[in-house]
Amino acid sequence: MNVNQAAKLTGLPSKTLRYYEEVGLVSPARAANGYRVYDARDVQKLAFIANGRSLGFSLEECRRLLSLYEDPTRSSGQVKSTAQAQLNILDVKHKELLAMRRELRRLISSCNGDDRPDCPIVEGLAQRITTIPEVG
Repeated sequence: MNVNQAAKLTGLPSKTLRYYEEVGLVSPARAANGYRVYDARDVQKLAFIANGRSLGFSLEECRRLLSLYEDPTRSSGQVKSTAQAQLNILDVKHKELLAMRRELRRLISSCNGDDRPDCPIVEGLAQRITTIPEVG
């Protein structure tokens, strides 16, 4: 199948498929005319990468997981430790997002939202950096 068909099956843009080839995640064959030809195995790899990316794994982590996926001698412990590390990262990001949400709610609730120029949101944002380091 061509790049557009593979893109449709995986839900990834054609440009992404070309990029994944460029960085060595997939290696589709080439037709006599030079066009990429994706087989079922390529599409499965692309779907695997897309699913990994949707869970927040970096391309390098996807590369590692893909190599584990293709290794029949892998241990599930290797896969689990990679997934656990990603879950830990997501937990930290979740806490950070909740803190950001609380602060933004606090700023919004302190603002009257009227026609006056004073705005606690702008003032709060300006206060976030207490000292600016000297450059040079």
